[in-house]
Amino acid sequence: MKLDLLFNLWQHRWLGAVVALVAGAVAGLFVGLRMPLGPATTTQAITILTIGLLCGLAAGLLMGSRWALLWAPLGYMIAFELLHVGSPLVSAGAPRLNEMYGILALILGRGFHGIIALLPMLLAAELGVRWAHALAGQPAWPTRAAGWVPAGIALLVVVALLVALLRPASTPAILGADGEPLPGSVAELVTLPMNGGNQSLMIRGADVNNPVLLYLSGGPGQSSLPFPRVMFQDIEHDFIMVGWDQRGTGKSYAAMDAETLTPEQAVADTIAVTDYLRERFDEEKIYLLGESWGTLLAVMAAQARPDLYHAVISSGQMVDVADTDTRLYHQAMASALAKGDTALVAQLEAYGEPPYADTPYANAFMMGLYEQFYAPYMPPQNYQDRGNAAHVGFYGVMGSEYALVEKVNVLRGLIDMFSIMYPQIQTLDLRERAAHMDVPVYILDGTAELAARRDVALEWYAQLDAPIKRIYPLDNAAHAVAFEQYEAFHRILLEDVLPETYGG
Repeated sequence: MKLDLLFNLWQHRWLGAVVALVAGAVAGLFVGLRMPLGPATTTQAITILTIGLLCGLAAGLLMGSRWALLWAPLGYMIAFELLHVGSPLVSAGAPRLNEMYGILALILGRGFHGIIALLPMLLAAELGVRWAHALAGQPAWPTRAAGWVPAGIALLVVVALLVALLRPASTPAILGADGEPLPGSVAELVTLPMNGGNQSLMIRGADVNNPVLLYLSGGPGQSSLPFPRVMFQDIEHDFIMVGWDQRGTGKSYAAMDAETLTPEQAVADTIAVTDYLRERFDEEKIYLLGESWGTLLAVMAAQARPDLYHAVISSGQMVDVADTDTRLYHQAMASALAKGDTALVAQLEAYGEPPYADTPYANAFMMGLYEQFYAPYMPPQNYQDRGNAAHVGFYGVMGSEYALVEKVNVLRGLIDMFSIMYPQIQTLDLRERAAHMDVPVYILDGTAELAARRDVALEWYAQLDAPIKRIYPLDNAAHAVAFEQYEAFHRILLEDVLPETYGG
């Protein structure tokens, strides 16, 4: 009876095409409803890969024709895309192929998803077709070795993909003089259920009894786990260094929810992470180190719960995003007019003045112009050497802290979280919101920083009322001061921050 049904489908190719299309659509609907971000975790990626295999096998077997290699993936893509019409996430929204930023978003979103889902589906559909031919008594398998080459290559690619997906993330142990893990140290990756989503931490320290320093990365949306591990390895002997992938970034990308992703949610998450660290390491308070967007988040968290923090330490201090963006826009326009660069003038006029309606594309374009506005400087050689020797790659994606899916999420999360969060922080101005702080504030001031950022930060610092406030102008540093001048940062921690605040 089952074979009769198959033969009937094979005799009516249009019916087989409908079955293959529906099989793909059902798979696409299931994934779209249950995993709306696509393969956002290793478990989800393996699940989607398995669904692709089963769907392709069923479509090939039922259709008995290589047209199944078209109809099943087509049904999958149509169903998944229909569920994402109007998505606010750049990687899932309408493609923008006229800009590199849009092409990158397409590759990271649909491209990676396609590799995980459609490549196995195509392979399985081919096998299903051959199986169908065998059931019908028709020649099914190649009689020459060369005939197996395409299927063999596809199979090897799928197996290699599965192996790569299963390779776990890790962070290197902290070693003693004997080359063995240092007794009493901690070096681990932790994923916690937090405020409705799983979020990941990297915790590293030579002594679990040391004070805790929580690093808040920039963006919004940047995951930076390998960088503090590489650059702050000396600081790990005096602090427990904690890197955190904020909701919607890197290892925490699966917690992305465009409807609830707000600055207030980010503050609540910061406090939740803080409470976890306080309880785990038996500390009444911890330190906050913010970089760029992280400086805004650190200030807001310390304002909300000053009782939880010894101090806020800022690197690349942001104060008023809208003011800074406006200054940079006018600087770019003035430079373009002075050079007679009519193409640049036209592009700037097309985007209009900040806040940009075309976020994040306008912001990405503007960031590409920043280099010409930096004062000439050369980061310290030690910083360059240590960074080059680490081989963590572009945005740290080659760091061992990321599994394969998380490597993709490092960039995808930056694009998507930025597009959701950045417009929401346009009205934030620390000169109005945080003229007074109840915790000590230490600012690492890169003298080569963009004037549009630095001038506003200095204005805020001048009016700031805090129990302790210190600012440290550091040459040969710009926006990433704590990293570029990691040795000076370490001295500041030991000579000023700890003596003035720890235990206070």
